[in-house]
Amino acid sequence: MTSNILKSSGKQALLIDGKVASASVLERVALEAGSLGVKPGLAVVLVGEDPASQVYVKSKGKAAHSCGFHSVQHDLPVTTTEAELIDLVRRLNDDPAIHGILVQLPLPAGIDTQKVLLTVAPEKDVDGFHPINVGLLATGAIKRALVPCTPAGAMLLIEEATKFLHRDLAGAEAVIVGRSNIVGKPMAQLLLAKNATVTIAHSRTRDLPSVARRADILVAAVGRPEMIRGDWIKPGALVIDVGINRIPAEGLTASGQKKTRLVGDVALDEALAVAGAITPVPGGVGPMTIALLMANTLRAARLAQVL
Repeated sequence: MTSNILKSSGKQALLIDGKVASASVLERVALEAGSLGVKPGLAVVLVGEDPASQVYVKSKGKAAHSCGFHSVQHDLPVTTTEAELIDLVRRLNDDPAIHGILVQLPLPAGIDTQKVLLTVAPEKDVDGFHPINVGLLATGAIKRALVPCTPAGAMLLIEEATKFLHRDLAGAEAVIVGRSNIVGKPMAQLLLAKNATVTIAHSRTRDLPSVARRADILVAAVGRPEMIRGDWIKPGALVIDVGINRIPAEGLTASGQKKTRLVGDVALDEALAVAGAITPVPGGVGPMTIALLMANTLRAARLAQVL
């Protein structure tokens, strides 16, 4: 990254700007894609009409276009059967113009999500969910793995922030609150690869506040709005808030609906008075997810050339 992603918050902690960081990643991906010799191809599959999924898919298509990718979107009706969806995935596996396949979740009821995701060829699994990619990451073969986009993006922010703050990841104590396969576990593997000392904590961890308070790097990925309070944070710690939670807000919208707002898993105002640097919600880790999806697609295209 060439841009400084840390900005003043007006309080003790610096804010880590995920929008600036993601723009830098996308710029690099577009530059490298232009000199690859083949146009990276990304296929996104959307089943049904979930509004949030439609927004995400549109954003992914826009990012792929901005990177100069061959971008294909398959919009399937909610009545699509599991067999029909799997047949499409297999055809995309066999398409040499497609290097990355993303099946947008959630899938409609009646479709076995795990079965569909296992059908995606590991070398085209740009979400990084296939057991082969999970195994490569767990065994330290990160250069061969396609890593889940959200933890990969969070890791880039951690590396950039520690560099700016003149800290060393090696030997740093990292605590991850959350043990999901999508964020918590791969985040731990990425931090271990950088020689951090890693603890995975969760809802059943005894005295969770004191465990969190040990962290030089605290990653919140538990899915509970503002669960992590300011007094859970070690002074000067680097805090990465992966949570995205919608909670009620004061007032009504123009259509008369109750307003809502987005918050993370960390009580931001309290954390700003204690932490050294923190990702806000929104605008922190969130923008990195799509940027790393593009980076994974580029990596898949590059790996396909050497296979």
